[in-house]
Amino acid sequence: MNVVEVRGLRYRYPDGTQAIDGVDFHLEAGECVALFGANGSGKTTFVLHLNGLLTGDGSIEICGVPLKPKTLPQIRTKVGLVFQDSDEQLFMPTVLEDVAFGPMNQGLSSQDALHRAAHALEDVGMAAAIHKAPYHLSSGEKRRAAIAGVLVMQPEILVLDEPTTSLDPPGRRDLIRLLRGLKQAKILVTHDVEFAAALATRAVFFEHGRVAGEGTVGEIARQFNWHSRPEE
Repeated sequence: MNVVEVRGLRYRYPDGTQAIDGVDFHLEAGECVALFGANGSGKTTFVLHLNGLLTGDGSIEICGVPLKPKTLPQIRTKVGLVFQDSDEQLFMPTVLEDVAFGPMNQGLSSQDALHRAAHALEDVGMAAAIHKAPYHLSSGEKRRAAIAGVLVMQPEILVLDEPTTSLDPPGRRDLIRLLRGLKQAKILVTHDVEFAAALATRAVFFEHGRVAGEGTVGEIARQFNWHSRPEE
């Protein structure tokens, strides 16, 4: 079963730039797919369509539900987006309050939201940091806290934009172990071939807003002479 089905997606920025130009894409339940491509090739613009942060032409279905204005609240419970800069998602006084913010915003009681948040933090190995201020966390800890803030919403799909940015090698290894243990389908927007190869069974290469190639991580890396490079 496909949990994401995209057909003929097009998006033009207000300045006239054609950022997405006829993209077809699918993601199966439990699958992990890496999106490669140069900066400006359309990867992030594409994934921002999957929970309605951007709206272009074409069709998008998430878990069988067509993405439309009236279905956005439902869609956004199914797609969890982890931004490249974890600081964009961490803004409350403590890590626990931060992770509990989403469930409380959806109407859960404070007690239930904090209980669910504590479990999510335990799941990502952050139980010892629940009372810390987010700005006291390392880059790897911030990334885990941001992932917990998405997991607490119980999504079916995880989208991670440049997840290894600012991570040292131990933090990168910890992130790989964490993501391997999560059951959700995953989309990884990344420049890191080794990271993608450790997790993804399929890779899609974006070029000028189009899908230029699709295959295994190794096949796509060879076809496009794509090597790990700094994530900007």
